[in-house]
Parts: sequence; C-alpha cells; structure tokens
Amino acid sequence: MIRDTIKAAQVASMKAGDKSRLAAVRLILAKLKDKDIELRTAASVPDDDALVIDVLQKMVKQRRESITLYEQGGRQELADIEKAELVVIEEFLPAQMSEDEVKAAIAAIKDELGATGMKDMGRVVGELKARHGTQIDMGKASGLVKAALG
Repeated sequence: MIRDTIKAAQVASMKAGDKSRLAAVRLILAKLKDKDIELRTAASVPDDDALVIDVLQKMVKQRRESITLYEQGGRQELADIEKAELVVIEEFLPAQMSEDEVKAAIAAIKDELGATGMKDMGRVVGELKARHGTQIDMGKASGLVKAALG
C-alpha cells in the first residue's frame, strides 16, 4: 500500500535528518489524515490506494499552480520550495502515462464506445478516468479527448 510507503519515507527522512523531505512527507500524511476524517461519515469509502492517489494528485495540481503564480509574482524562493515538495509528492504516485499512451487509450475507448463527436465527450472522459485515472493528469487528458472527438 502507498500509505505504508509514505510512512516508511517519513521514518527514513527523520533518520537521515533530511528536514525539507520530512516536511513534505508530513504534509502528505496530514492531507491523508484530513481525508480520513472527512470520510468517517461517508456512505462508501474508496480503496485506500485510490484514496491516497487522489489526495496526491490534488496536491501535485496545487503545487504546480502555486509554482506558476510565485514565478509570475517574482517570488522564486517560494517557487523553489514548492518545486521541492512537488518532487517528493510525485515519487509516491504511480508512473504516469506518456502523451502517446494517453492518445492510444483515448482512441481505444472512442472506438469501443462508438463515440463520434463532442456529445460523447463526457462518456469518453468518464471511461478514461475509470480505467486510467491514477496514471493520467485528467486536466491534460480532457484536452486530448476534445481534440480526438473534435
């Protein structure tokens, strides 16, 4: 399980005295704890790995947005901190599909569903997320789906 890997990384960071890595790992664990608390009242709880991946993907997206804003605002030192956190967060995510692999997956789903135009975009994106959601940046994938259907 990914959660166990993250906890092991926390212990390893403490032993190594790597303060910046330890801080990033603790951020991840704090977000996971928040999500666990949020799901206490939920009717159905997703698989733990799926939950962890979802939290990590949201953290990656937040870091990328922050990096862009900090760089535009001339705050390079803050952008560098975010980049360091991003590297640590991404190492716990499963390997991401390349753009060519994503296009191939979209083409296969498009053929399977018989999708012909933009009216089918929701079905194609939904199926893509169900099959490959943990390995794809869905923000970029929706643009690729739009291009394939358009």
